[in-house]
Formats: sequence, structure tokens, C-alpha cells
Amino acid sequence: MTLRNRFTIISSLSFGLVSVVTSLIIFIGYYDSTKLSYFDRLRNTALISAIYYLEKDELPKTKHVQIKKEYNHLIENTQVAVYSQNNAVTFGMNLEDKNIRPEDLNKARRNGDVQFTADGYFYYGIYYPDNQGNFVVFVKLSDRSFSAQIIRLLMIMLSVLIIGLIAIYLLSRYLSKVVYKPISNVIQQINSVTDSDISQAITTTNTRDELDELIKSYNRLIGRISENMLLQQNFINYVSHEFKTPLAAISGNLEVFAQKERSPEEYRQVSEEVLENVYEIENILNNLLLMAGLKKIEDPDKTVRIDEIVWKVHDKLKNYRKKQSTSDLQISLEVTHSALLERKGNETLLYLALYNIVENALKYSENNPVYIRIYEKDLMLAVDVKDSGCGIGYEELDRITETFYRGRNVGTVKGSGIGLSLSSAILHHHDIKMEISSESGKGTVVSLYFR
Repeated sequence: MTLRNRFTIISSLSFGLVSVVTSLIIFIGYYDSTKLSYFDRLRNTALISAIYYLEKDELPKTKHVQIKKEYNHLIENTQVAVYSQNNAVTFGMNLEDKNIRPEDLNKARRNGDVQFTADGYFYYGIYYPDNQGNFVVFVKLSDRSFSAQIIRLLMIMLSVLIIGLIAIYLLSRYLSKVVYKPISNVIQQINSVTDSDISQAITTTNTRDELDELIKSYNRLIGRISENMLLQQNFINYVSHEFKTPLAAISGNLEVFAQKERSPEEYRQVSEEVLENVYEIENILNNLLLMAGLKKIEDPDKTVRIDEIVWKVHDKLKNYRKKQSTSDLQISLEVTHSALLERKGNETLLYLALYNIVENALKYSENNPVYIRIYEKDLMLAVDVKDSGCGIGYEELDRITETFYRGRNVGTVKGSGIGLSLSSAILHHHDIKMEISSESGKGTVVSLYFR
């Protein structure tokens, strides 16, 4: 069942049920009020009948004639019986009515009046004390007029109800079409999306309702899927390109090396070159594995010292500076509250994140000094890694932490495009904010804020 049909049925049933209940309440209310009005009329008739029959000897003849003339039509159309204390009919035409029982007469004497329906008649009796004795005046009226009114009302209400239900169904059908139209547009846009343009976003309705929120959620989901697909495509390109270089170097060295006998020194040199390429491949694979499993790593309770990790990175990169760079690495510690240097986290991952950031700074520093500053800012620990190298273009800053992305001005500097992306993921995992500010030709500053 389509959503439109479901909406039509549910709304029709809901409004139909409300209409039926409302009609039923109106009918019951009208039935009771009409019935009460009939009894009120009978009560007035009973009182007039009592005056007519029992007050004749006390009223002036002209007054009695006037009452008779004014109310004669009412009394004649109603069957009246006036009962004495012995329950015998002394006045009126309603003789020996089996529906008027002694207990009804006694009830009228006790309560002052009594009313009921029986055999198609309304009955009403009143207790009327008089100088001639204490009487009970009973009047009755056929319910044919009452039944005709009720049947007429019932037919009108049923007709209105049926017409109303049809109108409700048609209106619900129309409204469902209006409500469903944006959804139909969304479905058409989704169906028009192909594999080549899966990142195409759906136009939002800007209505700030649930459908608009659904479209925005869908666009965010498609955006994430597109990013993942792009990452997969980049990964394939990366593997085919980055792995090809060290593998080609290994195979080329071994092929050339195998063409003739070599000296022990040549054996050692080739082995070192091959091992260096193997280590490069191993390092890339390890970083990829870390990135793939980073979300599964739980936050440990171990407390680590950030300054100690920085010094470990410093000591580890000594060999790097000796072999590949003449740039200096300087550390300044400007923290007065030693407690800020302590942080709960995974020491290995935090070391790797800082190592990648500092290594990047050294690689692109163009032999200029790299400064690491550990300081306090707004009652929290902060670490700046600053270089004076080639810098990063403003238009590339937003993409610099994307996996496999490398800036256009890296030149001949080797890299995989994984290090900074991995550092960003590790720092985000530890709730550490990373900000990068840079300017082409002037250098880069990576700031870490330990919140």
C-alpha cells in the first residue's frame, strides 16, 4: 500500500469516526431534549386539566369559561384521567388504562409527579390536593409525532453523514496528493541519480519540516558515501602509484644487481636500498591499518605526559635530521601548571600523531628551523608546530587532512598523503582540536588544543 493511499484511508477513517461519534452525540442529545420537552408539555397539560376539572367550583363562571375556551383544544387532544384517593377515575376520558398502575399513583403522591412511556404513549401524572380531596391527574399523549421527528432527524443525519464521509474521502485524497507531491519529487530525483553522479544532492524544500530534514539527512549520507567512494578510488590510485615506485626500485636494483658478480660493499649498499623501500611500503601499510581500525580502539584510562611524548618524537627524528635535513628542531616548554601536561589516552597513537605532524614540518621546512612550543591557553594545554617552509595555499587548507591528498607545491618531497590524515583522525578520537594556518612561501603552523 502506497503512502498516499495509507494517508487517505487513515485520515478518512479518523475524520469518519469523529463524524460518527459527533453525530451520535447530537442524536442522543436531541432525543433526550425532545423527550423532556414532551414531558414538559404533558406537565402543563396535566396542570391545566386539574384546574379545568377540579377548580370549576371555586372559579367564577366567566373565568372558567375563558379557561375552557382557551385550553379546550389542548385538553381534547389529550387523554386525561383524574384519580381520587381510592384510585378511581372521577373526571376525564381515560378510563381503566392498564399502563397506569397503583404504584404509579402512589409514586405521584409521594414525589409530586411521575413520568414514563409505555405502549407508544407518553404518561405524566401530578399530585393535586383540592378542597374536594386529594387527586392524581394523569395525562397521556401518543408518541407518533415524537417518533416521526426522531426518524426524520435520523434520516437527515444519516444523509449528511454519508455525504460528509464521501466529502472527507475526496478531500483526504486531494490533500494526500498535495502532501505526497514533495515526496514524489524526492523519489524522482533519487531515481534520476546514476552511478556517475551519485554525489548529486537533492533539492531541499526549505519548509523546515520532517521531509526537509529527511532530504538534508539523505544529502549528508550521500556526501559521506561519495567521500568514501572517492577515498576508495584514491586508494586504488595511491596503491598503484605509491607502491609502484618502491617496488620498481626493488625489482630494478635486484635485476641490475643480478647481471654480474658484486663486491661485499655493493651487496650491502643494494640491501640497504631494498630494505629502505620495503620499510617504506611497510610504513604505508601500517598507517592504512591504523586508519582502518582507529574507530574500534577504545579510550584507555592510562595517563600520559604530552611533553614526554614530544621529547620522544624529538629523539626519534634526530636520525631523520642527520640523514635528510639540516633543519633544526627546537622545543620550548612554557607551562606553569604541570597537571595540564597529563592526558588520558593511547600513548602509541598520540606519539604517532605528533610524529607525523613534526615529520611533515621537517620535510617541508626547506632546511629552516622547526619550532615546537608547549604552552597554556585559556586554562588548557596547547602545542604549536611551526615551520618556515613552502607553506600551503589557502584554497588547499580545507583538504589538507583528506586521506591521500597532497598539496600542489610539494615538489620532489616524498609522501603518501596519509600522515596528516591519520594524525587528524587520532586527535579527533582523543577530543584534541587541531587547527592549521598557513601561507604559501612563508610556512605553516599546526596548533593542537587539549580540551
